[in-house]
Amino acid sequence: MKKFHPFHMVTESPWPIMSSISAMSLTHSMIMSMQFKSSKPLMISFLCTILCATQWWRDVFRESSMEGAHMTITSKGLKLGMILFIVSEVLFFFSFFWSFFQSSLAPNSELGMVWPPMGINLFDPFNIPLLNTIILLSSGVSITWAHHSLLKSNYNSSVKSMIMTIVLGIYFTCLQSMEYWQAPFSMWDSVCGSTFFVATGFHGLHVIIGTTFLIISMNQILNKKYSKMRMISMETAAWYWHFVDVVWLLLYSTIYWWSSTVS
Repeated sequence: MKKFHPFHMVTESPWPIMSSISAMSLTHSMIMSMQFKSSKPLMISFLCTILCATQWWRDVFRESSMEGAHMTITSKGLKLGMILFIVSEVLFFFSFFWSFFQSSLAPNSELGMVWPPMGINLFDPFNIPLLNTIILLSSGVSITWAHHSLLKSNYNSSVKSMIMTIVLGIYFTCLQSMEYWQAPFSMWDSVCGSTFFVATGFHGLHVIIGTTFLIISMNQILNKKYSKMRMISMETAAWYWHFVDVVWLLLYSTIYWWSSTVS
């Protein structure tokens, strides 16, 4: 039987390099599927990415809760890694906003010198988009409530607020799917349509990923794997969710509301 050592270090993991290869393969196969209309490589790459992420998270949770391998320096490294990841996501969405403002502030002759282009009817910002804004802001409050409840070791209150956040995230995704289904324009309707669907679509993908992250964190709370001193995955999930909230506020205020005022 393996003896627990208080200075046990994290062992080397194959999952970072495997996840990188899977993510690169996923991007490549996505482009190939658009070119040659073949979805098999895309599905295989997607499955490999999901499996790598699942195994990686499993090992991290085992190291933390069962092996006691996450010392102070390891915890700082995990938090720093999440911060750098969020910074990369900020730059990712910055490119979408750059494209939107470059096209909308100085529309060229191909767009008819107007924004939005002629023939494109944008969404009413005070309909589903406003409801989605209220939903995400409410979810930001509930995830903060869950975090503070966990700091006070109030597991019951933390679970309730986590469930509320997860339900709001799923509700947001359902409403956005309904909005896409009823859209009066498509992704191929000039730069306006492509910018709208790429920016809001990637945000919707981030909401789905964040919701999955919250579900996993709630499972850890239910199993009492967290304490007020050890809950890094819960904290990083809250950071990620607040990032998603901020991005949506920017999307709503620019692509939805501002575009409707200049039309």
